[in-house]
Amino acid sequence: MPSLYLAQDPDADRLLAADPLALLIGMLLDQQVPMEWAFVGPYRLAQRLGVDRLDAAVIAEYDPEALERIFATPPALHRFPASMARRAQALCAAVRDEYGGDAAAIWREATSGADLVRRLGRLPGFGRQKAQIFTALLGKRLGVRPEGWREAAGPYGEEGVYRSVADITDDASLAKVREYKKQMKAAAKAGTGRA
Repeated sequence: MPSLYLAQDPDADRLLAADPLALLIGMLLDQQVPMEWAFVGPYRLAQRLGVDRLDAAVIAEYDPEALERIFATPPALHRFPASMARRAQALCAAVRDEYGGDAAAIWREATSGADLVRRLGRLPGFGRQKAQIFTALLGKRLGVRPEGWREAAGPYGEEGVYRSVADITDDASLAKVREYKKQMKAAAKAGTGRA
């Protein structure tokens, strides 16, 4: 099984590598919080649900208020636990309804990189950029490489760059990605839009 270095917690990273739905939910949570907080979230969710693997149908059908409480229990799974619980539930409903509960079918059945980005981009909580980053993560870290995946992933598919979670393999690459994001924020704040 491929290894991931996203949650900075060996047990959480093992779950991300083994459970496609956990990885998808981690990517969903990866906004407005530190990366490791987002990617440890699925592991904590599984612990709180008392399961080894996440099940799209179970989460989709979970009582919404109870799920919000699970997300809000300290340490919260996200900075905005209620809204992210709702997004995770909507994501799981889409996986259940459109892919028979099999999150990996999203990429396994993709006919091309462009199709993969399209499929991901249609999921609740995923826009084009998140879909491109996730496509790059699948290609670079998990060997999921439908034809044209690098091009479909845009700048995130490029090799030898450190732009996103797709490029993190260890502490050194994590530091490079953090530096890139810091430069992008500074550039955006300065109004240039470029680093």
